[in-house]
Amino acid sequence: MSQIDYNKVNQDDLGEVDDKLQELFFEALKQKGIENYDKAVQILLKCIEIDDDQSVFYYELGKNYNKLKNFGEAEDALKEAIKDEPSNEWYLDELYDVYAQQNDYNKAIKTLKQLADYHPDYKEDLVALYMRTKDYKDALKILDELDEKYGISYARDVVRNQIYAATGQKEKQIENLEERVEGNPDEEANYLALIYRYSENNDKEKAFETAKKLLEIKPNSQLVHLALYKFYLEEGNVDKAINSMKIALKSTLIKPEAKMMVLSDFVNFVGSHPEYEDDLVEITNLTSEPNGKSNVEVAQYFLAKGDKKKALEYYEEALKIEGNNYGILRNILLLHIDLEQYETAVEKSNKALESYPSQPVFYLVNGVSLNRLKRFKEAISTLEMGLDYIIEDSKMEADFYKQLSLAHSELGNTAKAKTFSNKANKLESTN
Repeated sequence: MSQIDYNKVNQDDLGEVDDKLQELFFEALKQKGIENYDKAVQILLKCIEIDDDQSVFYYELGKNYNKLKNFGEAEDALKEAIKDEPSNEWYLDELYDVYAQQNDYNKAIKTLKQLADYHPDYKEDLVALYMRTKDYKDALKILDELDEKYGISYARDVVRNQIYAATGQKEKQIENLEERVEGNPDEEANYLALIYRYSENNDKEKAFETAKKLLEIKPNSQLVHLALYKFYLEEGNVDKAINSMKIALKSTLIKPEAKMMVLSDFVNFVGSHPEYEDDLVEITNLTSEPNGKSNVEVAQYFLAKGDKKKALEYYEEALKIEGNNYGILRNILLLHIDLEQYETAVEKSNKALESYPSQPVFYLVNGVSLNRLKRFKEAISTLEMGLDYIIEDSKMEADFYKQLSLAHSELGNTAKAKTFSNKANKLESTN
């Protein structure tokens, strides 16, 4: 919608009117300004009784009727105004609003066609209406006109792609992008869009060729490597794939989410090709901004292959970046227990409970570690506190009872030890 000051009135529009008429008219504007639309309507009708040749009276009358949702009267009044001034943008725009509020798309389209000469925004609105009426051919025609006159627009491309998807015109979509590449061979965005569409259409060969062509034309392109590394991996050219990933991960133009996809793909690749593990470690440290997720990806890789010490290193690096991230903190504490680092586990779980006092897993880690350190009374105290926070997790509850049984047994409290042992067994037998 074009930006218009609808409340501004050109004094010339009033023509030669007497003082009384002018006074009435401005009183109507005042009433409209305080949202007293009924009163404004009555005053404007008096103005028209005195002088029915002033199109601005009908225009203001139409605006007030529109505010009152009296769309039939609004349409009649605005049409009367437009009859005198058929090319008045303000009048046409208000009439368009009347139709738009009623979802009367056919009349709205007809009015927008008249308005389209004034501003490209009206043509954008016209495209939106054609989308609603499923007149996709007309919508594409206007999109082509706008692209030709004003250049490619991301917002228009979104609409264009919606049309292609709705009509199943994938070939037409690709054809359009191919024409763009041919018509403007130096524009990187056209190549990238074409690579994406080829890939989406499962035409990997053409996508790869287009990516290589872009690299020839723009050897310093960073974004193209988001596509190239995948193609290189698929054809077994690991060295080139690693180089492309390094460029992508160091790039300041590529979003963190996209970088995580790159890293995730390489983690999966190294899972099947462990000889490239050193490259994985190097690539992880190349991201252009601190990112805990990248360290988590590598930590999970080492965890999957059973290297808990390495996994712990990367989880701890991730925690430095992400602060008190619950999931990372939990994994670190569990690894400390697996690695029999009980003193550290006690210290860190105590600190974790300061931030997460209602998370039972941290009480359990604390209790297990204290038991291993033969600090049984402390273990009982923390485990009993943690039990209060367990909600519908019978497995964790059983683990608490086992640890309580162990602590009481070591302290010679045989009866209590047996009670907790029985509770644990009962929970496990019901699962």
